[in-house]
Amino acid sequence: MGDGKLKSSEDLNKKLARLATGGQPRVLDLFAGCGGISLGFHSAGFQITAAIEIDPKAVRSHARNFHPDDVERHAVPRDITRTEPTLLCKELGLGNVRDAIDVIVGGPPCQAYARVGRAKLRDIAEHPEAFKVDPRGNLYLRYLEYVQAFLPVALLMENVPDVMSYGGHNVAQEIVETLESIGYVARYSLINSAFHGVPQMRDRVFLIAFRRELGVVPEFPKPSRYIALPPGYAGQRRVALRLVDILGGSGYVAPLAADPELPAAVSAEEAIGDLPPIHGSDVRRGARRLDGSHRMAHSGTNAVSDYAARMRDWPGFEGGPDLDDHVIRALPRDGAIFSAMPEGAEYPAAYAMATRMFEAKARRQRLSKGTKAWEELKAAMVPPYDPSKFPNRWWKLRRDQPVRTLMAHLGKDTYSHIHYDPTQARTISVREAARLQSFPDGFRFEGTMNPAFRQIGNSVPPIMVARLARCMAETLAAGIAQRGKV
Repeated sequence: MGDGKLKSSEDLNKKLARLATGGQPRVLDLFAGCGGISLGFHSAGFQITAAIEIDPKAVRSHARNFHPDDVERHAVPRDITRTEPTLLCKELGLGNVRDAIDVIVGGPPCQAYARVGRAKLRDIAEHPEAFKVDPRGNLYLRYLEYVQAFLPVALLMENVPDVMSYGGHNVAQEIVETLESIGYVARYSLINSAFHGVPQMRDRVFLIAFRRELGVVPEFPKPSRYIALPPGYAGQRRVALRLVDILGGSGYVAPLAADPELPAAVSAEEAIGDLPPIHGSDVRRGARRLDGSHRMAHSGTNAVSDYAARMRDWPGFEGGPDLDDHVIRALPRDGAIFSAMPEGAEYPAAYAMATRMFEAKARRQRLSKGTKAWEELKAAMVPPYDPSKFPNRWWKLRRDQPVRTLMAHLGKDTYSHIHYDPTQARTISVREAARLQSFPDGFRFEGTMNPAFRQIGNSVPPIMVARLARCMAETLAAGIAQRGKV
């Protein structure tokens, strides 16, 4: 055995010995955003030691929530392509790289998968500088370089379903094979968060790996909720899995089917129905800073569901008697349309409804088609987007179902998630978006409304992550216990 392998074995044994005596697993969150993955691991008993995030507002959100006593040091935006592991440890006072971290987590941005292949991914094992050849699309290589440097006992990666079938590559399988070449046992699965207690139908790929020395194989949590997913999800999954079926590979684990006898998936109404009503017609334009100046009392009259109670009382992130960040965009043109839309309606129905309302008003005012007054009224009442090109641009929540996937585009507009209550006639608030992504009421977002929406949409649902983290903790404990018997 070479000196490098011997030293790696010593470093690994030191970490496992610390964990065996009850030490908290220390987590490094890469591409951390505001901290959805961090929060899930935190709630499962892991210690959030450090994070890397390039967005200034997102990293400050992360620091405020996980390092409230040392915000300024942890709130520094860091570009992972320019931040070496040794520099990160020095700046955060983490000591030696090999001793600092037990678990690495994160979701590298889903860029340029087609440029990543088996040979190039494996370069990282022998040639750590290979990443620098093409940093745009190879952030996975940077993630793997950090794995090489920190030698975690376990890791988690998250990404969109397209990671399994992009440009002729199943990147997830290629990452599995690369991790196995550097001493890990890795598996990945396609999981919908609605089956795990999140009020959102969100398909994502999760990859889990453990050091081979532990003698364990990654497992994934069993569903705790049931929903019959809309028909479109089956088609999307077939597309995402086509290379898994064609190329095979030992890495993919099919998710367990949810038992129809399980409790129903958490609905939109269970998630946000207890929150104070906001009427869209009462909201005026202007920036809204999330600094406590928009705090309001919990005056909602609806019952508090088990899910809502969890959001109010999440240990360490309790919401208190008042509600923060329950703010919305001012959309005066569209309130009447929002109110008239049936639950589950999309943009074509909204456009047709707006057109009918406009035409009726134009007739009442006896406006001639094509006149300046007619055109001005149309612009004031009818959205400008072609319904044939933007069928999913708008969507009104169904109160009795989980919502569709929240995306980063929430930072630009929130028409993809229109509140189901016709009397409120508005899109969702920042706090409602957080609830639907399973962030508790005590979690704080940095900046104004738009950056907060973007942070939430970019996040991984903490409740989904918590289930994965608990599963990982159990597997890790079993591996450590087995080693102790040898």
